[in-house]
Amino acid sequence: MCRNITTLRGLEPAATPEEIEAAAVQYVRKVTGVQSLSAATRGPFEDAVRAVAAATTAVLADLPQRRTPPSTVPPLRRPEVQARIAARMAAREEHERAHELGLAHTHDDDGAMVGPA
Repeated sequence: MCRNITTLRGLEPAATPEEIEAAAVQYVRKVTGVQSLSAATRGPFEDAVRAVAAATTAVLADLPQRRTPPSTVPPLRRPEVQARIAARMAAREEHERAHELGLAHTHDDDGAMVGPA
């Protein structure tokens, strides 16, 4: 059902909380069909992600070690994904800085900064 979710059991080093949360988000998105959050869906969606992440953390802790590592690398460990995340964080920080400094700028439909007004 959730082909985008990678195997987290048996990773070296062990799966991080961020990797577990990313898998939980993918799972909840898939089963709910919610792709973007609204005021009505944010609370239940985030509650479900927390519950799935907690269950995942527990089951990973309870299962015995794998004999062989997973055959796929989780997305958060891939260099191209790390670069995309870093770029997104830099853009978000620049946007927040523009608001803090009161700099004129415009937003796209998703609320991201596009440039000076």
